[in-house]
Amino acid sequence: MLKAKDIMTQEVITVYPETEIVQVAKLLIEHHINGLPVVDKEGCLKGIICQADLIVQQRKIPLPSFFILLDSVIPLTSPKNIEKELQKMAALTASEAMTPNPITVGPDTGLEDIATLMVKNNIHTLPVLDQGKLVGIIGKEDILRSLMPSEK
Repeated sequence: MLKAKDIMTQEVITVYPETEIVQVAKLLIEHHINGLPVVDKEGCLKGIICQADLIVQQRKIPLPSFFILLDSVIPLTSPKNIEKELQKMAALTASEAMTPNPITVGPDTGLEDIATLMVKNNIHTLPVLDQGKLVGIIGKEDILRSLMPSEK
């Protein structure tokens, strides 16, 4: 059975929390990838920034939903969620737009578990950590490649 270490990309392109959004977008486009791990100077994973995190900057400002009952305004959307969305929309650096504490896998995680995590959580990029250190990354293309017969 294939494991993360068999399909992951080992040469991981990363960015720092202070990397500007424009640079992040440039790396994603140049390398034809969906997401980049955000690491600190010691190489510890801080988050992940994906194309979707940047695309959100181009959407309309979300207006809060509410209804009025007996002269009381009752919000249907959490003010915290709206604030978080607005912060992402106005992000200038990777740390402001990234998803902190992303779902990760270990080198020995099986392909079925990886695919299940991706589908269940609607994610396209999974960092691979070994003893807390980033050792690789798995994207949907890596899983698709595993379906192809190997050349002998």
